[in-house]
Amino acid sequence: MAKTVLGIGAHYDDCVFGISGTLLKAVRKNHRVIILSLIGDYRGWKPVEGREEQLVPRSTELAREYGIEMRFLQFASMHFDVNEANKRAVAEAVAAIGPDIAFLLWPHDTHTDHEVASQLAKTALRHGDRLLKAGQPFKSPQRIYHYDNGPRHTIGFEPDTFVDVTDDWRQASEWLGRLMAIVHGQPYDPSKADPAVRAKETLAQYRGATCGVRYAEALRAANAYVQDFL
Repeated sequence: MAKTVLGIGAHYDDCVFGISGTLLKAVRKNHRVIILSLIGDYRGWKPVEGREEQLVPRSTELAREYGIEMRFLQFASMHFDVNEANKRAVAEAVAAIGPDIAFLLWPHDTHTDHEVASQLAKTALRHGDRLLKAGQPFKSPQRIYHYDNGPRHTIGFEPDTFVDVTDDWRQASEWLGRLMAIVHGQPYDPSKADPAVRAKETLAQYRGATCGVRYAEALRAANAYVQDFL
């Protein structure tokens, strides 16, 4: 039975870096896959200065090419916090999506946006029904996982779940590379790997070596889940 799979990040690229292979695997298995990026206002972000209005629609269009719907809220970097209004905004977005499985950023991170987004996502996914208007429908995800957003960001992440993304690696790395080309305002050149793609590959190879496959993405379950492996 098809499920709704939701990845939540702070920025346009968090899920694409952290769990692109997992999301593409879900698409290949005919699940409905959605990315919710909390930051949708990139005015003042120097890498896209002069092109900031293009980042959201072009990221959305690119994700659609891979079978994934991308949605954005209207928060701006360093201008949102964990408060009642923002918790409600994220809960309303989650309620509209109705995920069966959800992924969110690990809460300990060098980037403040990531930490705030993780807390907002956790509150919305676990307790969204308490934030909405009385009678407003809300579906709690069956499973919730934290994901690793890579070196220089994630702190103290010890995974307990691994996803073999070897079969989806080509598309996962291509998606990230094409997204970085949009940010840099340059044509995508697959022969010149962006630093983000190289970092992603190094991490995916390391996680793969940990669990005995070529490429893997690492997760940590938000709760203890029974695994039926017999």
